[in-house]
Amino acid sequence: MTLHPTVATVTARIKERSRPTRQAYLQQVDAAANKDPGAQRLGCANVAHAFAAMPEADKGRATALDKILVVAPRAPNIGIVNAYNDLLSAHAPLQHYPDLIKDEARKQGATAQVAGGVPAMCDGVTQGTPGMELSLFSRDVIAMATAVSLSHDVFDAALMLGVCDKIVPGLLIGALQFGHLPTVFVPAGPMTSGLSNNEKSKVREQAALGLVGRPELLEAESAAYHGEGTCTFYGTANSNQMLLEAMGLHVPGTAFINPAEGLRQDLTREAARTVLALVKAKNFTPIGRLVDERCIVNAMVALLATGGSTNHLIHWVAVARAAGIVIDWDDFSALSDVVPLLSRVYPNGSADVNQFQAAGGPGYVIRELLDAGLMHPDVLTVRAGGLREFTRIPSSENGQLVWHDAGASRDDTVVRPAASPFSATGGLKLLQGNLGRSVIKVSAVPEALHIIEAPARVFNSQDELHTAFQAGELECDVVCVVRWQGPQANGMPELHKLTPPLAVLQGKGFKVALVTDGRMSGASGKVPAAIHVSPEAAAGGPLAKVQDGDLIRLDGVAGTLQVLVNHAEWDARPLAQMPAELCATNGVGMGRELFANMRRNALKAEEGACTWL
Repeated sequence: MTLHPTVATVTARIKERSRPTRQAYLQQVDAAANKDPGAQRLGCANVAHAFAAMPEADKGRATALDKILVVAPRAPNIGIVNAYNDLLSAHAPLQHYPDLIKDEARKQGATAQVAGGVPAMCDGVTQGTPGMELSLFSRDVIAMATAVSLSHDVFDAALMLGVCDKIVPGLLIGALQFGHLPTVFVPAGPMTSGLSNNEKSKVREQAALGLVGRPELLEAESAAYHGEGTCTFYGTANSNQMLLEAMGLHVPGTAFINPAEGLRQDLTREAARTVLALVKAKNFTPIGRLVDERCIVNAMVALLATGGSTNHLIHWVAVARAAGIVIDWDDFSALSDVVPLLSRVYPNGSADVNQFQAAGGPGYVIRELLDAGLMHPDVLTVRAGGLREFTRIPSSENGQLVWHDAGASRDDTVVRPAASPFSATGGLKLLQGNLGRSVIKVSAVPEALHIIEAPARVFNSQDELHTAFQAGELECDVVCVVRWQGPQANGMPELHKLTPPLAVLQGKGFKVALVTDGRMSGASGKVPAAIHVSPEAAAGGPLAKVQDGDLIRLDGVAGTLQVLVNHAEWDARPLAQMPAELCATNGVGMGRELFANMRRNALKAEEGACTWL
């Protein structure tokens, strides 16, 4: 199948735009790759420290010395970077993965060590609290922790164990700083289905109306989030896994296998075998060369085709930049115009990710995109068979892993072929106008609500909006502007707690929309939301000019976001300043003091909110 001309054009312009930074990055990768392995290059004291805690048999393999100090063949050593903690359902299963990997490595004549751990926080726990203001920047902390882990420089390969929102982008950014290593990502999979996402949302809206109390709400939430694994809606965590499949960084078909399934352990062992096969292959491709411009475009296409999380218009910009590749929202927008929507998973539909997997999952979507010429088929992956291997679904038969073609859709309300998609265009839309540039997840919003024009009500915080809702002040057509929520203002928290009250207003028949320089993630739901408005208000962006009563038009069809104020008046209007009490409180408590430098140095959302550049 011939590559679609728009995909080819976008890839070419990314490649041209990135030429100097990509060349500099690859020079660093090649310089690191040309060094002798660390266990042979480092001083004896360094090596002794690195392997002192290893079992004796492993120590001999790793150091290339046997008990009588005779030089022996040195075994490859895998560095494991683990996001395990037992607070978070998605990462709790990772507790025992290192033991599986070490055992499998020994069977393959190699060794493995836990190089380090990275923090993993949950937006579901911190949502609407001061802790949420550490969320976005935790990605860069994870990247730094990954770099610290691998900086011991005694590894021939790496396995990245992590799943959720900032964790996977952070691990990937960190891994790309060690781009000379072959690297495979190892997820834990989603929890089994509990209370449906639609039923959970209904209870949340009832709670917002005061129709049910805390006991009923907690019972519903606990029925939805009930065991080990990722949340079952298609938010940032599960979008991560889809993108890693599309980039060829997983064992094929690993993304959405439940943690308790025996197949999950088999796939974890296969991850160790896969990365060791890369080490042993002549002229293997390390992750820094595997993640090229085509690979990044494939990830962008997969995001759009599945209506994935808007967070990745920030995170994958940062991931690309870590590999010397420069992408922007215009690239996403151009691809969105030609990439069809092939799946409907909550909040874009009623199905959860387990139903998505049962209907065909990532393998089905990737095959359809490849066959339609919408993905680069010639990319390198962690598997010798290339991206076509990722169109197949794994199973365990007679104790052996086997892969079968995804076949036809097993539920066309969940996944559809490229020839008859849910929509001819992707699930995300770029909005631009005199309020700046922003994005909207149109795939989650009913078509009748893609255009909203209504008076503005300006809020300086989430709490202000909730107070106005509870006081009955928003019983009207309204565009709620929530500003001072960008990276420099307070770390750009997600604003999920705004969805239930706005959904209630929408359900009453009012025209309602949200405009914010904050985030809403993959769970933004059915309310039109222009998010990530850039430049942010705290950086002098035009949201700082908006006043109560200004008429705002959000047009998800034309791709515009405008305040309908006379040009002369708008140009002359002064920028509001961030309230002093917000400035004082945003940096105090819950560890926020330690993130002051990140707030000061954060780039704008469209530049990935990177804090290291």
